[in-house]
Amino acid sequence: MNHRYSQSLANWPSLRWPWLLLASTATALTLTALYFQHSMHLAPCEQCIYQRTAVIAIALGAWFTAINPQLLIFRLVGYSSWLGAAIAGFSSAHYHVWLQTGINAMFASCNLEPNFPSWLPLHELLPSVFAVTGLCSDVDWSFLGLVMSQWMRIIFALYISVAVFIISYRLWKLRRF
Repeated sequence: MNHRYSQSLANWPSLRWPWLLLASTATALTLTALYFQHSMHLAPCEQCIYQRTAVIAIALGAWFTAINPQLLIFRLVGYSSWLGAAIAGFSSAHYHVWLQTGINAMFASCNLEPNFPSWLPLHELLPSVFAVTGLCSDVDWSFLGLVMSQWMRIIFALYISVAVFIISYRLWKLRRF
């Protein structure tokens, strides 16, 4: 990799377009989830809602960071929301896959209400987006042989991988955030 290109890659977090790209992908995933829910009538379960919340957190953090990515505080918000939400989303998706494919999948269950903090009951504030209406063991959709929870696990793994790569590369190349 030539020096000029590697230096520009290290500077991506200070540019607006990568944050807009990240925000756009997470926003598109959120809109797709809402389409699945409201147009295709696929009922989201507790784990689906947690994964949706993680994707929204990635989007909000990236939209915020795109305001002024040159400022360290904005990038720190972006990095932490991106990586933190992606890890939480991966964990939820991984658990969801286990619920759907585990040995006792028929007996696996999840809560009928998400466990949001009492000071931010998203399922009560915006039930059309955050209310649980399905069961974690339901498998109503698949694409290329993978169910939605498996796709979300892949998507979150990609978000984590890209975040770790970009942050590590920036630290290594520039020796700073």
